[in-house]
Amino acid sequence: MKNVSRKFVATLVALGLVGIVAAGASTAIAKPTSSSASIKACALLPDTTSSTRYTLFDAPYLKAAFKKARVAATVLNAHADPQKQKSQAQQCLAQGAKVILLDQLDPVSGASITNLAVSRGAKVIDYDRLVVGSKASYYVSFDNKVVGKLQGKGLVAALKARGQYSNHPVIAELNGDIKDNNAKLFKSGYDSILNPLYKSGTLKQATAGDQWTDWSATKARTIFDQMLARNGNKINGVLAANDGLAGAVVASLKAHGLKSIPLTGQDATPTGVQFILAGWQSGTVYKSVRKEANAAAAAAIAIIKKKPVAGVNGKVSGTKSILLTPVWITKANYKLLFTEGFLKKSQVCNGDYAKYCK
Repeated sequence: MKNVSRKFVATLVALGLVGIVAAGASTAIAKPTSSSASIKACALLPDTTSSTRYTLFDAPYLKAAFKKARVAATVLNAHADPQKQKSQAQQCLAQGAKVILLDQLDPVSGASITNLAVSRGAKVIDYDRLVVGSKASYYVSFDNKVVGKLQGKGLVAALKARGQYSNHPVIAELNGDIKDNNAKLFKSGYDSILNPLYKSGTLKQATAGDQWTDWSATKARTIFDQMLARNGNKINGVLAANDGLAGAVVASLKAHGLKSIPLTGQDATPTGVQFILAGWQSGTVYKSVRKEANAAAAAAIAIIKKKPVAGVNGKVSGTKSILLTPVWITKANYKLLFTEGFLKKSQVCNGDYAKYCK
């Protein structure tokens, strides 16, 4: 009984401490409503689940770029909650932010955040994802149609390398999130490669083989399991829009006791590269987040310091844009990821995958 009493008291103490900490946190959050400006720039990232890049790359690169320029800034992640992202924007504006880098979760919340920022006299830079028709001043990203074209061409090359291209292979497509403008651009890119081949009969599209996944690997796994069932396990290649979706395909193939098939990806994640080395994935699109983050931060810094924004090389939906060039990664050139510092060799060449690295 004594032990139970002590545990009960300890629990009450812990709860009391939690209450104190919570109260302190609440006070800390309330402080930004002060009229005194404490930051100049704010980066709003969307989540940690659609891709690991936001935690591994975007956040540290953006922080480093602003720190180097001695510009007070904060980098926040909405954890897939549009309302939280808007609240974060309000917090940033209250702290004096003059520029907001916005990687929106959906078009409606993205437009709402942009309108709020502009109404408060701040500039918005759409980061990675464009909020179509918004009042953003600039858009910084990769040429997303080119990303899709690289995936489409990569899938075709993998089919040819395996001697399957001339056998009318059956292809499935796992797209990203239909609410994500980038996902639509990726699809328009790879469809520009694949659709003519479907039309000519060179490739066959799997039954129910073109579906959106909300960028959810869990959902993609269920969808691909169903695709296999609908097509008698006879799917010869998959256009997966990113490495997370590709991983779902790999898991499904293994669970069904099936061999590897030509399979695309995107984001050059450690797991994606491991699957490439092991032969489960054909390739991935490498988008140097360092270059993207630095370009976006440079644009924000230029605006804050009232200097011209460098690197503008086009317009997307009427928004002045800085578009960077992606790279298709395979076994032949994966070491580029190490030499450019995007990944560490230790992140890829470990455990069962160490034997594939030379």
